[in-house]
Amino acid sequence: MLNNFLFKHIDNSPLIVFRIIFGLLCFLESVGAIVTGWVKRTLIEPEFTFSFIGFEWLQPLPEHMMYAYYIIMGLFGLFIMIGYKYRFSVIMFTIMWAGTYFMQKSSYNNHYYLLIILSTIMAFQPANRYLSLDAKQNPSLKKIAMPQWCSWVFIIQMFIVYTYGAIAKLYPDWLDTSVMELMMASKKHYYIIGDLLQQKWVHYFLAYGGILFDGLVIPLLLFKPTRKLAFFASIFFHLFNSIVFQVGIFPYLSLAFALFFFSPETIRNIFLKKKPLYNKEEVVIPSYSKPLMALFAIHFITQLALPLRHHFIKDNVLWTEEGHRMSWRMMLRSKQGVASYVVQDKKTLKRENINLNNYLTKKQQRHVSSKPDVIWQFAQHLKQDYAKKGKDVAVYVSCRISVNGKPYKKLINSNVDIASVKWEPFKHSSWLLPSK
Repeated sequence: MLNNFLFKHIDNSPLIVFRIIFGLLCFLESVGAIVTGWVKRTLIEPEFTFSFIGFEWLQPLPEHMMYAYYIIMGLFGLFIMIGYKYRFSVIMFTIMWAGTYFMQKSSYNNHYYLLIILSTIMAFQPANRYLSLDAKQNPSLKKIAMPQWCSWVFIIQMFIVYTYGAIAKLYPDWLDTSVMELMMASKKHYYIIGDLLQQKWVHYFLAYGGILFDGLVIPLLLFKPTRKLAFFASIFFHLFNSIVFQVGIFPYLSLAFALFFFSPETIRNIFLKKKPLYNKEEVVIPSYSKPLMALFAIHFITQLALPLRHHFIKDNVLWTEEGHRMSWRMMLRSKQGVASYVVQDKKTLKRENINLNNYLTKKQQRHVSSKPDVIWQFAQHLKQDYAKKGKDVAVYVSCRISVNGKPYKKLINSNVDIASVKWEPFKHSSWLLPSK
């Protein structure tokens, strides 16, 4: 029954158009990172980057090679768009994009993580079967149909993203709009809309509108009578995010997913009028159906499990950050911190205060003053740096943070040598002080 549903063939117009938009956005994201100076600020200017723990070996290339890296990645985006050596191009883009994601956390963004997932899914899609150079060079590839799972894999993925995004917002600081007020305060200088964004009714509209949109948009898009309304709401929501929060390609990528909710005939009539319309009733179950479905089942079980892990870790994730990443906890809190680092020579017991300006960019300094995993990583870096000078040191950190504008509280036990503590990725770090 499930196989008959997933492998029923439908017109592939939505996937073909999505491939073109997806490839273009991948190109723009890669090249835009150079043009806007993001590559320079994030990957070139820092002395070193805070990669994901376990990926410390993954550091940026020298300046010109880093720019070349992003240009090549952008070219793979273009190749995806035009359907040239599609499978190879999308796999290479995925690998390169994942590399830039895991090599730095200073500009962590859920949308960067989502792009890894989506480009991986695209590697399994028969998205080059029409209007592609691959199909032009090899006519036997040309098809006007695709299995129905090609659409549903995206629908399920985005349902998970949006649903967890809605659930995560159901906590007091979001519901009383204090988080939204803090976020909008930094937008006061915006031309025309800056003053409007400071209004309390706007904060309530955005806070509760965000919950309703995230929680309902996928079901409303699936239900034909509400589909157009949900699509227009999506246009407003995502364009607002693009203008106010400046989150790169994500709003436009999210809008592109609407292609999979409208009928293939509608998409074909709008974008691919010369393309023949597939209208047969046919189910073709390939020999690889079981391993493919098993692979996607593992993926979705993982996607469902990862956002829940913080419930099994002691204390509040807003305080500890443990279980925060890869959990679709998007724009949920405002956090500031102040920290001082002291190294102590274990032999002479001489103590030395660390000047963060000698090691870190301003953005990195904000992270080593508020995020426990980055604090731990910087302590390891200091220990290694002093080891090169022939010194064995302990690293002590005094750190106070404020979450969502609340009074500053002490985050770390300043009597613990953070450099000597082992990192436990799935356990609570005992050197973190309780939030209450």
